[in-house]
Amino acid sequence: QVQVAESGGGLVQAGESLTLSCAAAGRSLNGGAKAWFRRAPGKDREFVAASTRGGRRVVDADAVKGRFTISIDNVKNTMYLLMNSLTPEDTAVYYCAAGFRRDSSSYPFQSASYDHWGQGTQVTVSS
Repeated sequence: QVQVAESGGGLVQAGESLTLSCAAAGRSLNGGAKAWFRRAPGKDREFVAASTRGGRRVVDADAVKGRFTISIDNVKNTMYLLMNSLTPEDTAVYYCAAGFRRDSSSYPFQSASYDHWGQGTQVTVSS
């Protein structure tokens, strides 16, 4: 059974950085697509960033392009999201997700591509 769990959320000031972690168990993240999504208060869940199977392709949402970086440590089977230049608009619950179906890596920006989700970690950015 695949399990993923986020950690690293917290309260930071605008302009600061924060790194989220997503530890996986039960299957190697390198064998599937993995992604970060977020849900801001009163808004729908939105795609943040993803890495496809084997790390062949990395995609970022326009809202975080140039500020957020996704990385994978295959030895630790852990995914990270380095978030720089945070703004209050980045305040949200951040979720990590993993998908191992054939089409998961074809549509890494779609939540439907992922079968395994964490519980989420709160990130709050004060102005």
